[in-house]
Amino acid sequence: MNAAEQVKNFEIASKVATVVNLFKTEFPDARADLKPWSNDRDTRDLVDPDSIDLGFHFPGWSRSLQARSILIQIRFYTDPVNTSHRLVGLELAGFTHSGKQWQLSTIDQWEFIGTACPNDDRKQQIKHFCQQVFEVFNGTAAD
Repeated sequence: MNAAEQVKNFEIASKVATVVNLFKTEFPDARADLKPWSNDRDTRDLVDPDSIDLGFHFPGWSRSLQARSILIQIRFYTDPVNTSHRLVGLELAGFTHSGKQWQLSTIDQWEFIGTACPNDDRKQQIKHFCQQVFEVFNGTAAD
């Protein structure tokens, strides 16, 4: 779900702002997009209500990132008994005008897959960012 729609209290607003700042620390040229999804019926049917989705757009195509835009989905598990939320992983995807070039999931092996992946330095920056997001939401780095 769009980050702008998930911000329902100060705590979540503060954490989303922290995530944006962490990404911009790693990639200063990026412009944050708190509403990466269109607001049409088809898109709303696909949206995960237990996620916070952000987009980051660069002024042009980044050779080192192999992307012009990166979509980030921060995925949560909601415990039905006590309704607590816990971050379970991040899904990231890099896009150009040709479509999705690569993706990374922290839920499994933390490996980049795709037709054109970032260079090794950028991969490490992205993984570092992901670990910081775990710290923001769960208080600890991911395993």
